[in-house]
Amino acid sequence: MFPLMPLSDFLALLALATAMAFTPGPNTTLSAALAANRGLKAALPFCLAVPVGWMLLVLACSAGLGTVLQAVPALRSGLTLLGVAYLLWLAWKLSQAQPLGEVQADRLQVGFVQGVALQFVNIKAWMAALLVVQGWVTPGPLIERLAVVLPLMAAYALASNFSYALLGAALRPWLQQGQRLAWFNRCMALLLALTALWMALR
Repeated sequence: MFPLMPLSDFLALLALATAMAFTPGPNTTLSAALAANRGLKAALPFCLAVPVGWMLLVLACSAGLGTVLQAVPALRSGLTLLGVAYLLWLAWKLSQAQPLGEVQADRLQVGFVQGVALQFVNIKAWMAALLVVQGWVTPGPLIERLAVVLPLMAAYALASNFSYALLGAALRPWLQQGQRLAWFNRCMALLLALTALWMALR
C-alpha cells in the first residue's frame, strides 16, 4: 500500500476519514433515527447505501465532475438548492413520525436508493470528495490510489453509520415510552433542518 501512497499521506487520510465519518451529519442522523423508529434491520439498507454513494461520488470527482461543479456556479447553486430541499423534506417526514406503532413508523421510508441519492445532493459531500480526490487520488497513479482510497472511505462510512444505527436501536426501548420518540424525532429533524441551513449559507 505505502509504495503507492506515502505513510504520511495515508495517516493524514485516516485522520480526515475519522473526522468526516464520525462527526454528526445528515447520514448519521438518519441512521440513528431510522433504527430508533423502525429497528436496526430497517436501517441497514441506508447504512449500506452511504458508502456506495460515497464511492460513486469519489469516482465522479475523479472523472472531473467535481471540477465542473466548482467551475460552474449555477450548477453548484442548483445542486445546493436541491440538497437543501431534500434535507428539509426528510426533516419534515421525520418530524411527522409518531410513536404509534409500525404503521406510523413506516412513514419514515429512507432506503438504499434514497441513501445513495442523498450523497449526490449534498454539497458538503461533493466538496469533501473533491478534497479527497485532489489531495490523495490525483497526486499518484489514479487506479492504484483509488484502490487505496475507495475501500478505506467506504469502510469508515459504513462503520460510522452502523455505529449510529446501533445507538438508535439501543435507545429504541427507552424511546418507546410516552412521547420520548416523538421528541427524539423532532430533535433529529431539527438537526437535519440546521444542516440544510448550513448548506444554504455556504
